[in-house]
Amino acid sequence: MTAAERDTASAAVLRAVRDLPEVAPPGPVAAYVSMGTEPGTRELIESLRRAGTRVLLPVLLDDNDLDWAEYEGAATLRRTERGLFEPTGPLLGPQAVTRARAVLLPGLAVDTHGVRLGRGGGSYDRVLRRLREAAVNPLLMVLLYAHEVVESVPQEPHDHPVNVAVTPEGVHRFTR
Repeated sequence: MTAAERDTASAAVLRAVRDLPEVAPPGPVAAYVSMGTEPGTRELIESLRRAGTRVLLPVLLDDNDLDWAEYEGAATLRRTERGLFEPTGPLLGPQAVTRARAVLLPGLAVDTHGVRLGRGGGSYDRVLRRLREAAVNPLLMVLLYAHEVVESVPQEPHDHPVNVAVTPEGVHRFTR
């Protein structure tokens, strides 16, 4: 995809996510700052914050687990040695994600059953396990391009399906 095509796709994803009731103020919504050619999330998280939704962003810990901090605007993001953008505010603890109404997850693909293929670091597998152990059920959504919604992806016993894939073409809900 060209940069212009990615920008157009990211704008469509932003509109689709913003219309979901689970991301309405006051939140909180756990999100992430996209990287590389992923559908862009910067405008999305800023739009949610401006609308009054409390947005939590991950902070990658040395063991690949995730802590969380509140997003307070683009000026409060810093680029890490790993190339990630993280908030500079106070850390809220790994359990902070259990208070989210919706959790946006990065992914490489998702299948027709909602099984998400991640990057393999296990950070979001830990987040999903933490949510299960806390017995909370936020909306789990992965942001992708349409060609990344596929028939099947490899699944392991610890994988936890997502509820929704948001692509530029719309919202795809999965039933279990």
